[in-house]
Amino acid sequence: MRALVVTAVAAEADSVVTGLTPHPDAPGPEPRTLPGGYRTTRRDLPGIALDVLVGGVGPAAAAAGTATALALADYHLVVSAGIGGGFAPAAPLGSLVVADAIVAADLGAETPEGFLDVTALGFGHSVHLPPTELAARAAEATGALLAPVLTVSTVTGTATRAAALAARHPMAGAEAMEGFGVAEAAAAHGLPVLEIRAVSNAVGPRDRAAWRIGDALAALADGFRVLGPVLANWGERHEHQHR
Repeated sequence: MRALVVTAVAAEADSVVTGLTPHPDAPGPEPRTLPGGYRTTRRDLPGIALDVLVGGVGPAAAAAGTATALALADYHLVVSAGIGGGFAPAAPLGSLVVADAIVAADLGAETPEGFLDVTALGFGHSVHLPPTELAARAAEATGALLAPVLTVSTVTGTATRAAALAARHPMAGAEAMEGFGVAEAAAAHGLPVLEIRAVSNAVGPRDRAAWRIGDALAALADGFRVLGPVLANWGERHEHQHR
């Protein structure tokens, strides 16, 4: 079983790698650089090998970085991981959210009657669904909220926008900037995708003084300490089912 874990920035990748390190005094993995300058770090766990990629910020960069990595090696699963905003009160600061749907929340058109996503416009799809069993097991193991995660190109910074997103996606747990781009690349290669987010701030008025990025990165590392075996077990069952 081999999985690609895609983060936006190095701090997120380092937290994931920390969580995937079996022993605190284990030698650190050596990063390598892919074409395009993308940094990857490999971690081998029982039953699974994981490559952690720094793919860039935003859905376009994430899709490009993911597609580059997927073209260079064979994978069984792709995971979008990092920090993001949480919809209060369901996803408080420092908590985790595992996506049961990865939604392109602002890809579409504004009309006098309201927002239309690309599905309504007839230009494709706006949602990717992770494997149901895998998402449920990942949420249970990590103590995460299982809910839709919204992908946006512009981070929400006002109460008005937060209310509009919540009205369109009342079950949403978090927003971030990369999940849908990662999912698009994974789908193009016929691979399942999962998304996990650690909540660093509340979705709403921009208040950097209230952000808890350090706590979110620590929560991300803690989540991956238990997520590795979950991914390996799912991969083993998935392989047996397809033999």
